[in-house]
Amino acid sequence: MTDVVDADELLRRIQRGRNRAAEEERAWRERARSLAATDPEGAREAADRARAYEAVLRVLEEIVCPGRAPAQAEGVRQVT
Repeated sequence: MTDVVDADELLRRIQRGRNRAAEEERAWRERARSLAATDPEGAREAADRARAYEAVLRVLEEIVCPGRAPAQAEGVRQVT
């Protein structure tokens, strides 16, 4: 990785990653709910993936908005 980026571009990239993690978390949570009745193993795997994206989301959220509680941070997923 030889690209040099300024702080604004770095923040934009982190925000895009945060937004993507939020989308993926929602998608995997929905999939886990839809599989719960028919495929318990698949639902567990989907829930595990959702938790992994949630962890990534929390880390990126802490970078963008340090000190904000996770419950407050959930509504802040817009790229500015």
